[in-house]
Amino acid sequence: MCGIAGFASLSGHPVARSVASLNAMSSLIAHRGPDGSGQWSDDASRVGLVHRRLAIIDLTPAGAQPMRGANGTVISYNGEIYNFIELREELSDSWTFQSHSDTEVILAAYSKWGERCVQHLRGMFAFAIWDNRAKKLFAARDRFGIKPFYYTVQQGVFYFASEAKALLPFLDDIETDSDALSEYLTFQYTIGKKTLFKGISALLPGHLLRVEGGDVVTSRYWDVQYDVDFDRSPAYFERRFTELLADSMQVHLRSDVPVGGYVSGGLDSSLVALLAAKLDHRSRDAFHGRFLEFPGYDESGYAKTVTDLAEMSLHMADITAADFRNSIADVIYHLDFPVAGPGSFPQYMVSALAAKKVKVVLGGQGGDELLGGYARYLVAYFEQCIKAAVDGTYQSGHYVVTIESIVPNLGLLREYKPMIKEFWRDGLFEDLDRRYFRLVDRSTDMVGEVDWRALNKEAVFESFRAIFNNQDNVKKEAYFDKMTHFDFKCLLPALLHVEDRMSMAHGLESRVPLLDHPLVEFLATVPADVKFMGGQMKQLMKTAYRDTLPKALLQRRDKMGFPVPLKEWFDGELKDFVLDAFGEQRSKHRPFFNSDVVLSSFGGQSRFSRKTWGLLSLELWHQRFHDRAAEFRAMVKA
Repeated sequence: MCGIAGFASLSGHPVARSVASLNAMSSLIAHRGPDGSGQWSDDASRVGLVHRRLAIIDLTPAGAQPMRGANGTVISYNGEIYNFIELREELSDSWTFQSHSDTEVILAAYSKWGERCVQHLRGMFAFAIWDNRAKKLFAARDRFGIKPFYYTVQQGVFYFASEAKALLPFLDDIETDSDALSEYLTFQYTIGKKTLFKGISALLPGHLLRVEGGDVVTSRYWDVQYDVDFDRSPAYFERRFTELLADSMQVHLRSDVPVGGYVSGGLDSSLVALLAAKLDHRSRDAFHGRFLEFPGYDESGYAKTVTDLAEMSLHMADITAADFRNSIADVIYHLDFPVAGPGSFPQYMVSALAAKKVKVVLGGQGGDELLGGYARYLVAYFEQCIKAAVDGTYQSGHYVVTIESIVPNLGLLREYKPMIKEFWRDGLFEDLDRRYFRLVDRSTDMVGEVDWRALNKEAVFESFRAIFNNQDNVKKEAYFDKMTHFDFKCLLPALLHVEDRMSMAHGLESRVPLLDHPLVEFLATVPADVKFMGGQMKQLMKTAYRDTLPKALLQRRDKMGFPVPLKEWFDGELKDFVLDAFGEQRSKHRPFFNSDVVLSSFGGQSRFSRKTWGLLSLELWHQRFHDRAAEFRAMVKA
């Protein structure tokens, strides 16, 4: 796990201020690699690569980067290739290895298979390889977007980096992309390659990029396919699920340093921690964040149940309003731009604690999207069950549960009454795409605060609908698969963005064993009525691991993700902090916003509203990046 950056001339001419450019990018991603740094450029300064190292595999200097191959290739790579041992053995006949690192395995794989090397890689990765023979820069990002890759083209030069902030010195102006902003205001994340920084794009998950002959071309090499297997029994899916997850855990525990784990109190992280403790005696440190001042947000009891069972040491981060005030600016800085809700703040605090004990942690990201863990799936199905009962369409193939079977599970929605009320306020029984869009739309209570006339929300819905109704991925019309597919493709990369940035802010590697591509490809074949049987969220996981997970977790009816007491803080101890942030003179002149309306409507929001969080994050982002744009430009142009 590291940081990468670099440039390539599109014109073939030397890149001006090439050394200063590499130095600037290196300094802006220095936190990602506290164990070492390196730079390489060709003799003509047409291509340059940067690397910041966090040493996890092959701790010797032989694993340092950028790494040069004997055939004229040079790589800068971030991530972990979990099957590097097997690949090394397979490639040993065609490559003489000089190190024990997975980095060199990628070089050897590229030498043998070219761009198809990514099909052989199992893990999380973002890398760039300069191929001197072909005069081509080849880059790739892992299948799910666990590791980041951003790029921009400025004045005939292609620049890339692990974090968008490392590209800011090359922009003439730091401006907000209005299309990306429309997406962020709607979902609190973007759903395409655009970022909130105008001119900076993300290489999408499962995509390749090549810079060759003056052109920058991207293409997809992997996608999830919901080819549902209706011929197998639930018992088969349970057995195969446990086999594949056990295999994933084995390879995710490969490390030359001890591995710890996040334990939130939910099913996913708890299961990962329990399995890790059984497989590796070194996996004995677990980390949790809690809010002692607000018992309704304290899930540490569930975390302790798991760590006691696993015989792990549970380390607690007691998070306060003062921590928020002191750290939120750093959270926004390390995120590059706001994304995915308030969970980033406690994640930052817990990662800071974990980094004091270990260099690698395991997390449970992916379980909600793969196995159906969000309460909104139950809300959406409840509405459709009522509609099906009225219309008599249970047998149409649109539904996987009946109203009779779903009723016993509706108690899970007790805490979600405000969401249900808002959901049913308008558009009841509309088309499935419009109904789910309403469930994931976070902007319904932003009226006067945002100048929607200057934005294009209808285009956001059309982009959403193209993904939601994509028949290439979801061939059977199961509402459950449509919902989970959208979240897998759009929400999950945003959550992984948070996972990466908040851990790497402290030089910590985060691994996600549920996102192993053989496991993901298998879960896409499991019928919806096995994953979501009787309206039970994560039913497959619960039944497959009923003898592993504590009953207290299996029977939970109040899990809410990583809740943060923002309403209580913003109504109390942090009220002045928020008012001061929006009261600054510059905030009154932000494009697309009306700070006076923000201030006048502040307070009195529901526990579930993310309006203040979303707008505050944007204001702090403007203050940290837009208002200080000159500082970034000076890093190269001075």
